Order: sequence, then C-alpha cells, then structure tokens
Amino acid sequence: ETRPVTIRQLFIDTHVRAHPETLSVCRRLNLPVRYVSDPTDLYRWINQAADPVQRGKQVLYLTRNKGGFLKACPGTRAYTCCDYQILHVASFCTMDCSYCILQTYFHPPLLQYFVNREDLDVELSVLFAKDRVSRVGTGEFTDSLIWEAWTDLTEYLVDRFSGQNKAVLELKTKTADIARLEGLVHQRKTILAWSLNTPTIIKNEERRTTGLNERLKAAAQCQTWGYPLAFHFDPLVIYPGCQADYHMVVKRLFEHVSPDNIVWISLGTLRFMPALKPIIAKRFPRSKIAYGEFITGLDNKMRYFKPLPIVLYRQMVAWIRRAAPHVTVYYCMEDDQVWQQTMGMVPSPSGGLGRMLDDSAVKVCGVARRSAGGHV
Repeated sequence: ETRPVTIRQLFIDTHVRAHPETLSVCRRLNLPVRYVSDPTDLYRWINQAADPVQRGKQVLYLTRNKGGFLKACPGTRAYTCCDYQILHVASFCTMDCSYCILQTYFHPPLLQYFVNREDLDVELSVLFAKDRVSRVGTGEFTDSLIWEAWTDLTEYLVDRFSGQNKAVLELKTKTADIARLEGLVHQRKTILAWSLNTPTIIKNEERRTTGLNERLKAAAQCQTWGYPLAFHFDPLVIYPGCQADYHMVVKRLFEHVSPDNIVWISLGTLRFMPALKPIIAKRFPRSKIAYGEFITGLDNKMRYFKPLPIVLYRQMVAWIRRAAPHVTVYYCMEDDQVWQQTMGMVPSPSGGLGRMLDDSAVKVCGVARRSAGGHV
C-alpha cells in the first residue's frame, strides 16, 4: 500500500462550525459532517475500536488549537538538542509506520486539524519580529504534506515565511505530494525535507508511504523549483545487511540532488518508549524492529546497545562526507560520547548544535543573523 488511508468521517467542533477555514475544508472533503460540542464521546468511540490507531486515521476532527501553535522541541537534558521549534498546526498522520511514536503519544490517536489560523498568524508575526534566527517545522506531530488535498496550509505558510528574513520553515514528509509547491514564491525560506530509509524498512515498516525513488525524485523536482532541501535518516534501523543498504541510499541521494542545496542532514537510530513495543507487536505482527539489542536510555526510551549505532553512525558520516564534505550533519538526541566517537567533536552544551544549524540556514537559505546595524 502506498497511498494514505481515506478520510471516512468528518467531525467538527461546534465552536468552529462557521470558521472560514472549516468551511474551506468541508468544501474540499465533501463528507457528511457530525458536530461535536464535547469531544469526549468521539475519543471514547475511537478508543473502543479493535485498532484505535487505524480508526483514528480515518476520522478528521476540525477544532481550535487552544494551547498555542509554536512550541519548543521536547528535548532531553541527557542528549544534545537542536533548539528547534515545532509549529503545531495539526496532529497524527494518514500513513502508518510501525515505529511511529504518535501511536502512543496521542490519547486517543486522532487526525486533528486546527482551523484558528488568525491565532497562528499572530504567533508567526511575533516570531518574525525576534532578532535571531529561528528554525521551525511542522513535521513533529504529523507529516507536513498530508494536508495538501484538504487545505491550503502549505501555500499560506510558504507565503508567510517568504515575507521575512529571520526564520526558516522545514516541511518534513514521507510523501511525494509536491505539486502545489510549484510556482510558489518562497524566497528560499521554506526547506523541503524527506525522511529517508532503506527499501527494506520502507516496505516492511512504513505502510502507505511513498517509495525511496519517489521521495528522491520529489526532492530533485523541488530543487529545480529553487527550494533548499534537508534529509533525515531517522530512524536508522540495525538489521542484517543494513550497512550496504544505507550506503546505497546515501549514494542514490547524491545522484538526485546537489550537496550545495542541502541545509542539513540528521541521523538518529531507532528509539522508542517501552509502551510502543506491544503496539508494534499487535499492529505489525511481522515486524522484528522492536526485538534488537536494546537497553533503556537516560530518557527512558529503548535504545540500541551503544557500540552498535556508533559503528553505523561512523559509516554514515563517512559516506555523506565523501559526497558532500561541507554539508551540516547532526544527530537528533545523542550524547557527547556518540558525537566524539563518530564526528570527532562535541557541540558546546550551551546551544552549540543550535548555532551550527543556524549557520547552515544563514549559508544555504540566506536568513539574516541580526538586523540592521549588525553584521550578517
């Protein structure tokens, strides 16, 4: 299966039933609507399903984001964090990856889209007025491009970010739904980013996502439209033959895109909360990924026994460096020992990784480091 699930039912919070964004989504989806004054019954109905995750992917709930759109990435003290900001525009996903943390993160798992764009607009204006580089992404709680068929969210965001010079927007996806990005005026302030994995992992663990070739072709196409790119090898999964497979993916990546147009590449090995293991066993009975050599990390997540990722990381860094010596490569949530043993350096504890990534955004996307009077 390579196509996302179909939305079967549309639920609308009664408080937003007349909101222009609600009406716009309704026109595009053309489904029978149920209005909800209190979502408790909706949550219960999803949780009562034999597979709540699957049912939650077939239901769209339009509501307000009451908690604010911009949030700091939930890093952990023990591991180096990159000071990323999450733009919480929606939650959950129509694709279905075995290792996806969203299966345990949301109670219940439910596709939600936040229609109160006027509040989002205010928060973005406040962000853009700050005198520093900001890196913002929508891909933490959802896939950034699954909303293309029902909303004009991407066009709105690309336009908003193109009109300023302090922040970059990263749209991270496992789709190839890029048609509506063509012709947008982006001023290189929107980065198109793909999660990459081996064909084995995509086939066995990433249901309803697009294949590796499609992702790389989409990236190449976005490059011709002038967009900067980023790539995320996360999760790297250790299995027999994985090294040759990941080497092939790195080679294919650089056959499609220019190293000079890549803002950053992140690496991270498979890690998961213990509560995810029984969900994987139930929903993906043929999956073996939760049965590797794992120990409990300092963040209470199951992580590979450290010598194993270090070997794979060293090779990944060497392969990427050979093809793209100047591209910024970083780890998502790893400790100083891993950085030192695989890259020969450790970002300074007071925001060193964040500064590295800011520098990349300045260099590749052309954001300004500080306003008039300072040196760019």
